Formats: sequence, C-alpha cells, structure tokens
Amino acid sequence: MTRRTSLIILAAGGSAAMLLAAWGFQYLGGMAPCKMCIWQRYPHGAAAVIGVLALALPSLQVLPLIGALAALITAGIGVFHAGVERKWWEGPSSCTSGDISGLSAEELLNQIMTAPLVRCDEIPWEMFGLSMAGWNAVISAGLALIWIAAWRTR
Repeated sequence: MTRRTSLIILAAGGSAAMLLAAWGFQYLGGMAPCKMCIWQRYPHGAAAVIGVLALALPSLQVLPLIGALAALITAGIGVFHAGVERKWWEGPSSCTSGDISGLSAEELLNQIMTAPLVRCDEIPWEMFGLSMAGWNAVISAGLALIWIAAWRTR
C-alpha cells in the first residue's frame, strides 16, 4: 500500500468515523441534531465518497484536493456553529432564538409554534471546553491537512 493510499484511507475514514459518531450521538445517545449539525454532515459524506473514488481512480489527481475542500467546508460550518453556540454571533433565524421584545402575543405564539425542536445556539454536549461543533471544526481541519498531504504525495 502506498503512502498516498494510506493517507486517503485515513482522511476518508476519518470523515466516515465523524458521521458514525454523529449518528451514534443521535440514535444511541438520544441527542437530536440541530439544523447546523445536519449541515456539517453533508461534507463528511462527500469526503467519504471522494475517498472511495480516489482509491478507485488514482489517476484523478485532483480528488484529494476536492476531499480537502469538503473537510474545510465542514470545518468552516463547525467554526460558525461553535460561534453561534458561544453567542459570538447570531446564527440562522430558523434555528436560534431572537429578541422577543415588542412582539404581540400572536407573533410570540407564532414564533413558538414555528421554532425548531433543537436550537443551534445551545451546547448540548462538550468535552475539554469544546462543543461537538468545535470538535468537528478541529478534527475536520486535521482531515483537510491529511487530504492535502495525500494530494502532495503523487
């Protein structure tokens, strides 16, 4: 097995492991994902598929770069989501709470009834001071570096 193959397996396998962990938290741990949690999953799925393609079609030298891009996208979403959780900036209005002052009773009831079940601006779990979104950002940035190393090892 070449070094490039090993790096692709590590990077794509890392994204697959991130997806499995997310599903484990959701289905085994009972932690329903918010909208931004779901957004972070799509690039991991893409990176896993890109890894399979990169192994099956080694002549397509650009695939590891596309894998790195997928990892960087989910890392970016993770940074944004972690910032929303920490109240550093506002998240999408569809999954965070807004200012309720000045709302009529009818408008407030409508906001409550249309609110998502899981909010993006709350931290449901953290370890060593990082939320799941924060960990996704850190790990995904590392996976992007592995993808880049695979691309450089031609």
